[in-house]
Amino acid sequence: MMDVDGLTRTRRYFTRWVRYRLAAPRVPNLERLLLGKTVVVTGSAPFSTKPLGWDDSFRVLTINASQIAAQGWLPHPPDVTLMQFNQIEGLNPAAVEVRRVLQHQKTGLLCLLNWRHERERLLRGLEAFDYRYNELALISRHERIALMHRMTGRLNLELEGEAKWSNGIVGAALALASGAANVVLTGIDPLSKGHKYNSLNLSRMHQETDLEALQIFRDQRLPVFTADPNVAQSVGLPLWDPRTT
Repeated sequence: MMDVDGLTRTRRYFTRWVRYRLAAPRVPNLERLLLGKTVVVTGSAPFSTKPLGWDDSFRVLTINASQIAAQGWLPHPPDVTLMQFNQIEGLNPAAVEVRRVLQHQKTGLLCLLNWRHERERLLRGLEAFDYRYNELALISRHERIALMHRMTGRLNLELEGEAKWSNGIVGAALALASGAANVVLTGIDPLSKGHKYNSLNLSRMHQETDLEALQIFRDQRLPVFTADPNVAQSVGLPLWDPRTT
């Protein structure tokens, strides 16, 4: 009997592969901001930690609304924010909550992931909740795939939502590709549930792929650490200590 689902998946994969190859995407690079720096990639897991040795030489990269989760220790707007396209207009509870908590907030460089509409529509969406920025850049799906391919060696064409890398892992890969001296994760825990800035208690997607990426980073001896002791214990990432790096 013909495996219809398998055939459909193979066709989808081939179509995406051809489009990706034809696009010949560049690998995103933020060397002008992150080269040689200790970069703190801040997620919105229920528990996060101010990194040891924190000072103004650190650069901070936040994910979606995670700058709210870091307000207790982050004294200024983040240097970079990665925001998924659906946070701008999405009507699901998570997107609505992101816009609510980010109202009147600011970042340095705002990188919008996978935005597929005209730029003017994006600007109107950001103005609707008064989210401000010094610079705005777009990172396409193909560019994100190229970034993760370079940093993990795995070509993930993102056929299903669960197969994608989370934006926190993409942020870590972007810092590494931009020449960061160290990448310190905080509030990024693939095994956690919920977000610090809301009470929706939503389950996390991407658990398997995120754990795989962290294992690849460890195997390649890349300078990726966690500031969260619970994550160091459960996931196996080295705990950040500036005295030993």
